[in-house]
Amino acid sequence: MTKAIKLLTALPPPQRGRLMGLAREVSFAEDTRIFEAGGTADRFWVIRSGAVSLTQQVTSHQRVTVAGLGAGDLLGWSWLFPPYRWDFGAEAFSPVRAYEFDAASVLRLCEEEPQLGVILVRTVAEILAHRLETTRGKLLEQYTTRRRGTL
Repeated sequence: MTKAIKLLTALPPPQRGRLMGLAREVSFAEDTRIFEAGGTADRFWVIRSGAVSLTQQVTSHQRVTVAGLGAGDLLGWSWLFPPYRWDFGAEAFSPVRAYEFDAASVLRLCEEEPQLGVILVRTVAEILAHRLETTRGKLLEQYTTRRRGTL
């Protein structure tokens, strides 16, 4: 499995500097719901410190954690793709500090600077591919563990 890609360190310094010009520092207390699946995806975050759980609602009373994110990780990618709705929910697992980015401002910057846009989209795609690879590995591990348990 490849190493996790961190958005800000993956961007070349000039593009990172322009993107960071749009950043706003925010914090979330432990157990704060940051966003809910189905809500409007109009921003994203890069976690500076703390831990965030990505969750999926499986029944009206049960959520499961599908991934954990920490320092340097990108939180939120649905702002890039129509219909701009969150696919998962997110909750602060501990106190969290993050850089918050307004999606409309970032998309405007990407239109003004197409090179930055291409680099940003490729980096987000690499992050998503890594998360998919990690999830696939976990599912295969669970499947083979259960199969061995039934033999």
